[in-house]
Amino acid sequence: MFQSEPRTGKRGGPGQRTGRRLDRYTQLRSDQITGMSKSTRATQFLQRAKVAFETITYDYDPDADRVGLQAAEAIGVPPHRVLKTLMAEVDSRPVCVIVPSDREVSMKKLAAAFAGKSAQMMRPADAERLTGYHVGGISPFGQKKRVPVAIEASAMDEAYVFLNGGQRGLQLRMAPADAQAALDAKIASLIA
Repeated sequence: MFQSEPRTGKRGGPGQRTGRRLDRYTQLRSDQITGMSKSTRATQFLQRAKVAFETITYDYDPDADRVGLQAAEAIGVPPHRVLKTLMAEVDSRPVCVIVPSDREVSMKKLAAAFAGKSAQMMRPADAERLTGYHVGGISPFGQKKRVPVAIEASAMDEAYVFLNGGQRGLQLRMAPADAQAALDAKIASLIA
């Protein structure tokens, strides 16, 4: 279950069109409101950067094997459009990696994207401490410590994608080019 609420930062205030039409892809019902806060460090970061986005809430399943796939199913979109935010280390330096939820990161490609020799996933406790978000709710936007970011190149071909909004059960729908610009992210082939 989810609710969608458009937000704008570009060319207008609340209730005004941004120039970019965000199509309605599902019928929404007011009884699907989950009561969660839609204002997080991630949404505040995007508003300050004047990036157009739409919030999507859904029932987060803490027992799901793969959080991104569960999110895609819950909001009714193909898994390749829901991007997962992963924290990793390249040559012991923290980095943020964004890839489609139905794909895996190639550590070799990740290291190459940041001109490193080796890469490994960051321990969950370290990721939480570095980002200020809980695992399952890590957003690339508004992290406590800004780190280099890379986005999977194939994601840039989509008209819109979904990224975590900084809270479990909260996704942000936006153009991938807007996400890349807001994060000053590298675009690279990162998937295995």
